[in-house]
Amino acid sequence: MEEIQRLRPAGLVYSPAFSHVAVVPPGATTVYVGGQNAVDAEGRLVGEGDVAEQALRALQNAGTALEAAGAGLADVVQWTVLLADGTDIGAAYGAIAAKIAAEEPPLVTAAFVARLGVPGALVEIGAVAAVMR
Repeated sequence: MEEIQRLRPAGLVYSPAFSHVAVVPPGATTVYVGGQNAVDAEGRLVGEGDVAEQALRALQNAGTALEAAGAGLADVVQWTVLLADGTDIGAAYGAIAAKIAAEEPPLVTAAFVARLGVPGALVEIGAVAAVMR
């Protein structure tokens, strides 16, 4: 195996939005991106009260972090999306779905939490990526 495999095995629910298993072959460089909120370069919250805008900015920040490590959104093996309780997951995911969509989509873990570390933040996005060298 010389490329990353994202699998949606028979017997598990099929979704065009996510895979269930990823296999990363030896020789790949793994990139971990810690949770990114919707903040600008000065740490100011962007899109206060607007989960769609916050999701887009958090994804943009994750993309910037990936690029710094020589990876991109297409290299993501798994996304972790944390949402503040009461947040509309459909609005959050709807805002970023087209940007993370793929023929073999990444794994996605989503969870609701009481609150996030940045006051007013509604969403936080982290990632694990793998790049074949």
